[in-house]
Amino acid sequence: MKYKKFLLLIFFVTINGCVGASSTGVFGTGVSVAMDPRTIGTQIDDSLMQKNLRAKLILMDKSYLLNVKSKVLDGRIFITGKVDTVEEKLKITKLGWEIKGARSVKNDLKIKEEFNFKQTAKDVLITSQLRTALITNKIIKSANYEIDTYKKIIYIYGISQNEEERAEVINEAKKVLDVEDVVTSILLVEDLRVIKN
Repeated sequence: MKYKKFLLLIFFVTINGCVGASSTGVFGTGVSVAMDPRTIGTQIDDSLMQKNLRAKLILMDKSYLLNVKSKVLDGRIFITGKVDTVEEKLKITKLGWEIKGARSVKNDLKIKEEFNFKQTAKDVLITSQLRTALITNKIIKSANYEIDTYKKIIYIYGISQNEEERAEVINEAKKVLDVEDVVTSILLVEDLRVIKN
C-alpha cells in the first residue's frame, strides 16, 4: 500500500514538473513569470512549499486531490475547498503549519453539503465573470490573482502592484451579479519579503 502511495506521489510531482515555471507562471497556463513581482528564488520556494503541501494532502486522503486547493505566496499558505468534517479542516490547517517555511496559514475550507448543481453552476459563472472583468481592466494585472467562489462568496488571492490595483480588484468583485461577499488575501508588492529589483 505504501508503495502505491509513493508511486502516486511521484506521478503527481512529475506531472506538475512537466510544465516549466516560465510558461505557466504561478497562477495559470500561459502566464509569464516576468509578471510576478517576487524574485525567482521566492517563486521557487513558494512552488516547492505548494508541491510539498499538495503531496502531503494527497497522502492524507486521495479525495483532497479534487476537493482541496492550496496557494503559497511569499511563504503564506492559503487553502480553499470542501471537506467532510471540522476535524479534517483542523488537520489540514495543522499540516499547513508543518510545511517548512510557512509564515502563515489561512484556511477557508468549507464543510461539504449535499451537491447542488444550480449553486455550483452559479459559482462557476461568478468566477468566470470576475476573471473576465479582471482581464479587461487595464489597471489590473489579472495574471497575479487566483479566484475561487463558493456559495456566492468570492475568495481572491494574489499580489497587487499598489493600493489602487487592490481596491480596483475588490471593486470589480463587488460589481459581479449575485455576489454575497468578497474575501480577499491580496498582498501588496511592498509587503513581500523579497521583490525583484
